[in-house]
Formats: sequence, C-alpha cells, structure tokens
Amino acid sequence: MLDKKYKEQLEEWDKTYLWHPFTQMQDYARETPMIIEEGSGVYLKDANGKEYIDGISSMWCILHGHRKKEIDDAIKRQLDKIAHTTLLGPSNIPAIELAKLLVGIAPEGLNKVFYSDNGSTANEVALKMALQYWQHKGFKDKTQFVALQYGYHGDTIGTMSVGGIELFHGAFRPLYFKTHLAPSPYCYRCPLGKQPQNCSLACLDKLEDILKENPGRIAAMIMEPLVQGAGGMIIHPSGYLSGVHALCKKYNVLLVLDEVLTGFGRTGSMFACLHEDVVPDIMNLSKGINGGYMPLAATLATEEIYNAFLGEFSSLKTFFHGHTYTGNPLGCAAALASLELLEKERILENLEPKIKYLQAKLKSFESLEHVGNIRQCGLIAAIELVKNKTTKESYPWEERMGIKVCIESRKQGLLIRPLGHIIVIMPPLIIKEHELDRLLTIVYESIKIITSSTLSK
Repeated sequence: MLDKKYKEQLEEWDKTYLWHPFTQMQDYARETPMIIEEGSGVYLKDANGKEYIDGISSMWCILHGHRKKEIDDAIKRQLDKIAHTTLLGPSNIPAIELAKLLVGIAPEGLNKVFYSDNGSTANEVALKMALQYWQHKGFKDKTQFVALQYGYHGDTIGTMSVGGIELFHGAFRPLYFKTHLAPSPYCYRCPLGKQPQNCSLACLDKLEDILKENPGRIAAMIMEPLVQGAGGMIIHPSGYLSGVHALCKKYNVLLVLDEVLTGFGRTGSMFACLHEDVVPDIMNLSKGINGGYMPLAATLATEEIYNAFLGEFSSLKTFFHGHTYTGNPLGCAAALASLELLEKERILENLEPKIKYLQAKLKSFESLEHVGNIRQCGLIAAIELVKNKTTKESYPWEERMGIKVCIESRKQGLLIRPLGHIIVIMPPLIIKEHELDRLLTIVYESIKIITSSTLSK
C-alpha cells in the first residue's frame, strides 16, 4: 500500500496530466481515481491495498492471471539477451519460433505470419494486404470492403472505416474509404425484425445482396467470428460464420477474421472459427497472444496471398508496411511462454466445467426485472440491461446504468467495465470456480441494487 501523501499526489497528477481512453474526463475528474499498484492471479490491488477480481482480464487480454511466473521468467531471460531489434531486414529468435508455433496451431492453410503491435494494427495490416493482393492479381477495382453493423476492429482510420458503431466511428466519417455494412446477426434486437426460431438466417440474404451487387469492387469481408466485442458482446447464431464463408467463396471475396478478442481460448476453442471449421484467407490476432503481457499482434495469411507479393525488387510488389516494434523479442518470448502454458496446464481442456458453471449461474439473472438479455460464448458473457423488459426499451444515456453497476461492483471488490448498458464478464481463463461464483454474485447484487434504487426515485 502506498504512502498516503504520495497516493494523493498520484491522484492529483492523474487528473492533471492523463487523458484516459474511452473515458468522459469531466465525469472522471469528479471521482477518486482507481490506481492499480499490483496484481496476482485473477486479483488486482489498488494503491489503498484493496483487492478486486479482474472481471474483464484487463481489457480482455489476460489469460493466465497476473504475475504468472513462467511468463515473467521468459521475459527476464530474453531481457538478459536483448530487448528489441528491428524486423525490417534482420530477424530474431523469439519471432521466428513464435511464427512457427502460430502456424502450427492456426487453421490449416494460414502459414505466413506478419507481426504488428496491437489489434488495430493487425486488422489494418489485413485490410492493406487484401487490397494489394487484388491489385497484384489484376483486379484493380476491388478496393471496397464489407463489414458488420456493430462491428469493431480498432481505432486507426482504416479499421474505423470498416467499423459499424456510430457512437465510436460517426465523428470521423469524412476520413473513411468505402465500406458496405451488412446487418449484424444480433438476435435480441434483430435489425430485420425477425425471430431467431424462424428467421432462417435472413441476415445472410442481405449480405449476399451486397456481394452480388458488387463482386468486382469488394476486396474482402472483415468480421469478428462468433462474438462481436465492443458492439455489445453480440453472440452470433450457429451457422452464421460458415454461411459468410460460403458466400465469400461464391463471390470471390477474401474473408478476414478478426480474432483479436476471440482467439486463444476465449470461446472455448483455440480460435472461434474452429467452431464451424472455417479457414479464413487472413486471420488477425492480439490481446491474449502473450497472455496480455506486452503489445504484440500477428496477421496470418495463406500461401496464395503471400505469393502474390513475390517478384523482382523492380516490380514493386513488396508489401510496404511495418511497425517499429514489429516482432519485438520480449513480446514474442512472452507469447511463447503463454502458448506453452496453454498446452502444459491443459487450459482449454479445463475450460468446459467453468463454461457450464457460468451458463448455469447466469440463469439466475433472468429473474431480475431489468435484465433484458443474457449472452454467453465460452468464458465470455454479457448482460444487457433494459428499462422495460417487455418492450426491450433501453435506458437513456444520461442514466449511465452500466457505469453505475460497475461502480457498485467495484465497491464490492470486482473490476468490470460496461459497453453502454451492457455488462461484460470476461475473466482470466484460469479463474477458479469459487472466484467465478464470487464474481457473478457481485454482478447480480450490483444490478439488483442499482436498478432498484433507480426505480425508487
């Protein structure tokens, strides 16, 4: 625990100098900052010495918990050799070893690895790669993309161009390139007004209409498989992903899967696309790639795409893209240790009982008056709060219901973060059942307290 005077100084500096992401700083300035000092396992400890369950895996990336000895040691060993070298020309041992390992666990056919340093850049790489691929193949008009309503792929200009969240992306629309938005398979709030039990995946028909009208102009379809994260943890119905894959093949459009959130066990499988035996043309990875330790990302592509960039130097077919910290040895060393732990500790095999426990425990939330919809995929869950359960009427923004529930949860020893009025649950994969039980109990009680207090006003 920090000295009281120093802690107060940090709180003042935080408000004076820091600009936090996705945070309304006017509201933030009214609160006492939560300053994390250390962590261990699934727990975080703040500057006051109070412990919290890390219910969102420190923004969806911690797999093995905090201060995992094997990953700590791997970074220290690499640090004794070298911290960073460029991949623009020379190579390094961890980057080579990790590339080989990633190809070994990826869907068959994805056998080339291009490194970057976060999910946004991994997706940006994929978009540029897809467009330039078609240029090299002689399809000069294939310069457009298809993405999903409520989709999120990052905060660079390119990835925002294929984003479908008006709240995040609307202000920057003058900067974007052409993207066609297909309706999201958001079954609770179906954009086509259908019911899940008899819709026959009508949203795929709308996607086909877009592809059919623009086959010579669309370079690729980009989507988050099975779970649309920042758009509200929207869980796709079975068969949707494989349906998209089939349509992309039919209309000669590349399929780019953004597995930044869903990769490395989050959905119960190493990668979400494996649930429906889909092999994309390009797959993008980050977040859990090294257990959430360091900035690292990878874009995996097929031999077909890679080969299109080969030629004499004078042909200018080179993929002119790169990042300063591409293939950083420390990040890659951490990833190698993390992937070894997934296998050694049988993390994915041990997930099933936790997934079933989460599913069973979430049923109790159905009795809460202001819980409209409960969604789950693997160890990912979302609870959508509504003002009226019958009409599905959302709470107005000014009520800040999601934020209030998360603040109440923090008081009870749980750190979570909402997506609007949607409460997100995404703990480290190694969470124990009793810790998961405590997490869900806190969320349940927090929702009950906040929605009840709102009713009584």
